[in-house]
Amino acid sequence: MEQYHKPSNKKVGSGTGGRRRKFNDKRLCHAGGVFTATKVGPEDLKRVRRKRGGSSALKLKKSASINVVTKSGIKKAKIDGVLESPNPEFVRMNVITKGAVVKTGLGKVRVTNRVGQDGIVNGVLVQ
Repeated sequence: MEQYHKPSNKKVGSGTGGRRRKFNDKRLCHAGGVFTATKVGPEDLKRVRRKRGGSSALKLKKSASINVVTKSGIKKAKIDGVLESPNPEFVRMNVITKGAVVKTGLGKVRVTNRVGQDGIVNGVLVQ
């Protein structure tokens, strides 16, 4: 299993002396997927991933452009690099994640979507 997030029970006793036991075991269907580290590249590179039930999802591996929301409307800009990120390691590796600030021709842009899951990069201009 790649990722398995389950709330932990901090309370051990029930208050009446009864024993607390695990409700059920970990299941494969509750496991998360592998993190898609979307990097800055010369052109967009997308991969199609099969989901449960036969549906598909896009994974964005590399991105060259970003859709920027400005006061005059939505513009497409070229990504030059990552300036800030919630994880400082991602700045060095040029990995784009939600909340990262990227450098574009329009200025600094903050990423507002989950890039690896959406297949596109959207952002808001930072003043």
